[in-house]
Amino acid sequence: MKSKSDVSTMLREAGILFCITLIAGLALGFVYELTKEPRRIQQEKAIQEACIAVFPEAKEQETQLRFEDTGYVPEEALAAELAETNVKIGTVFAAYDNDTLYGYVVESTSTKGYGGDIVLYVGVGTDGTVNGVSITEISETAGLGMEAPNVLVPQFAGKKVESFVYTKTGAAAENEVDAISSATITTRAVTNAVNGGLKVALGLLGGGAVNE
Repeated sequence: MKSKSDVSTMLREAGILFCITLIAGLALGFVYELTKEPRRIQQEKAIQEACIAVFPEAKEQETQLRFEDTGYVPEEALAAELAETNVKIGTVFAAYDNDTLYGYVVESTSTKGYGGDIVLYVGVGTDGTVNGVSITEISETAGLGMEAPNVLVPQFAGKKVESFVYTKTGAAAENEVDAISSATITTRAVTNAVNGGLKVALGLLGGGAVNE
């Protein structure tokens, strides 16, 4: 049977532990609230930079592009189709110069990169041409998959196709992309993500309704 001193010691230690946990929780909550607004601003800045990267016209003085969140949500059938290639669609922006539509910027994520998710933005002009691609999140193998922004991204720009395929034998057609040597998984993930974003943009340009 435990003595009163033992019980008192246990209660004191439990009280100390509770106080430490409470203080740590309050501190974490305070830090979270303190950094929430700067993180939001930083995230918005990163998105804006990604949109500009895929629509370089936004940097030109004679063109004042703005990017508006369309509120687009893929229909269930399309979401399921994209899921088969491990792709999820995020925010879709419409690019405008005054009231003139320049195209769409689609956030697309591949959940099957070699090192995890690969998040990118696809810019598609009103004529269906891929204006550019910007990778914002990637954690692939250094010297291999991490070369995707340098090796893969430039190959998509300026192409007017319905979808892309990758090849290991050298691109010979407009819709073909040269794979990164020894990084097939990364190449496939990036290509699938671009195709997902392109499909959404082409659907909107073809008269697909923007979901509310």
